[in-house]
Amino acid sequence: MYLYRAVDQYGKTVESHLSRTRDVAAAKAFFRKALKHHGQPRTITLDGFEPSHAALRRMGMRNEFNYRWENPVKICSCQYLNNIVEQDHRRIKARIQPMLGFKKFYNARRVLMGIELVQMIHKQQFYMSE
Repeated sequence: MYLYRAVDQYGKTVESHLSRTRDVAAAKAFFRKALKHHGQPRTITLDGFEPSHAALRRMGMRNEFNYRWENPVKICSCQYLNNIVEQDHRRIKARIQPMLGFKKFYNARRVLMGIELVQMIHKQQFYMSE
């Protein structure tokens, strides 16, 4: 199972998506979900994983986001700019590693939703009323 995550420049979690596969279709589903909930970003920084790049190219050519027109979204790939995502992802990996993976997608989804909620509370993105 694969966890796609988007983090803004300040380290705040923008969106996360759990998928059974790591391919172009999963990347497109993640990007559509993120764009639907948060609108057009100014830049998107990706790692070297080619299906993510291919998904954005296909979506841009179908005008699902501003790819070519006035004030286009910049898509860049730089390992150093992606460090914010990797550092944020480290917390999740540290909690999941002792579990030795998940046998069912349902279990993975439930556990990761809880971990994401705890991380959002920690980063003060989710407020609990008393």
